[in-house]
Amino acid sequence: MSALSTAFVQLHARLAPVAFVPEVRLHQADEPIGLWELTEGEFRSDRPPPFWAFAWAGGQGLARYVTDHPETVAGHRVLDLATGSGLVAIAAARAGAATVRAVEIDELAVAAVALNAEANGVHVDAEHGDILDGDARDAEVILAGDVFYSEAMANRVLRFLLRAARGGATVLVGDPGRAFLPRERFTELAAYQVPVSAALESVRVKHTTVWRLRTSRPGTAD
Repeated sequence: MSALSTAFVQLHARLAPVAFVPEVRLHQADEPIGLWELTEGEFRSDRPPPFWAFAWAGGQGLARYVTDHPETVAGHRVLDLATGSGLVAIAAARAGAATVRAVEIDELAVAAVALNAEANGVHVDAEHGDILDGDARDAEVILAGDVFYSEAMANRVLRFLLRAARGGATVLVGDPGRAFLPRERFTELAAYQVPVSAALESVRVKHTTVWRLRTSRPGTAD
């Protein structure tokens, strides 16, 4: 994590409670479009957009579920995949996870996760890299918020999650109805009405579901 990345996050995002999980505070951007352009997001280069600067619906729903059901992660080794702001990772750490590893491909996100974890008084191992072609190492619980937003991403994520689940890990996903979520692969655990930024989602509330991945193929028993 570079000092420049840390300074950028501190300059362009302010620490505030998360709308649906007010127990957690994150560095969040007030004005999404300007920051998107400033970081040269997907419309201007191959750099990832600033997912770290917003509390996305899937992450909020999953963090709410973990907060309300701490037994899901308590005492377990947790991996938060495509962590963004670190919201779900922080919720897991607050709920008593033994360890929390939060992975992101964006260096700014890694800086944001470190700052956010410190602000919430928890320890999260923030890691910069793409692990989707590998495995989840020793993770016992894998959390993934809002990761099925594109077809290419969804295919890679599903393969990774299935490998982990077949290896014995519990896999939970938070999703607000993204087009590429393979619902037939999942069992619904909870549903919420999550407040979101209208500038990002074109609505103020997203129906968001927390799912558990099944290892069996659709139409067969687990």
